Amino acid sequence: MHSLSFVQLLAVAVIPVLFAITLHEVAHGWAARQLGDRTAEMMGRLTVNPIKHIDPIGTVVVPIAMLFLGGFLFGWAKPVPIGVRNLRNPHRDMVLVAAAGPLSNLIMALAWALLAKLVVVLGVAGVAGTYFAAMAQIGVTINVVLAVFNMFPLPPLDGGRVVAGLLPPKQSAAFGRLEPWGLPIILVLMFTGVLWQVMQPLIAAVRNIVYSIAGF
Repeated sequence: MHSLSFVQLLAVAVIPVLFAITLHEVAHGWAARQLGDRTAEMMGRLTVNPIKHIDPIGTVVVPIAMLFLGGFLFGWAKPVPIGVRNLRNPHRDMVLVAAAGPLSNLIMALAWALLAKLVVVLGVAGVAGTYFAAMAQIGVTINVVLAVFNMFPLPPLDGGRVVAGLLPPKQSAAFGRLEPWGLPIILVLMFTGVLWQVMQPLIAAVRNIVYSIAGF
């Protein structure tokens, strides 16, 4: 991947980044649909068409900036609307709906790792080999980063939703009051480097597990 120019790297990253971000949101909507809420379905968000999920800043500007700056890949799509009251068991089901997004990223990470293994097994070389190997590497990385980041136990992230759903109602309500402060806290942790210090070993461990399962 180091032999690719920035423009080439950008071209290679488009597909895995779009899939990672959009399917994450589709997974939330799909899980909600299975548990009784059709809000995302009725709003046309249960589709792999990225146009339906693109957030100009989170899906385009931020990932390009992160690639350009050489940081870890990061981004987001428009959140899928969930009608919590439509769920058959809102307190319990929100755990499953929230966890569906990161779980989809782990599944995609494994799929990209298997593609990388296929490139090696088939002995694909030259430009095609470089292209697919780079795409697979980016696919694994962006999906692992999204899975780990979104499971950070702070609302409004998926991990915060999972924690809220696992707590008794009274404690869950108290924990939920953190949500207005969640994004500012995350930004502070991000810009001070604390978030990366916490995430980096987790990302490395999960990525190693994914590659190990794929046979590397």
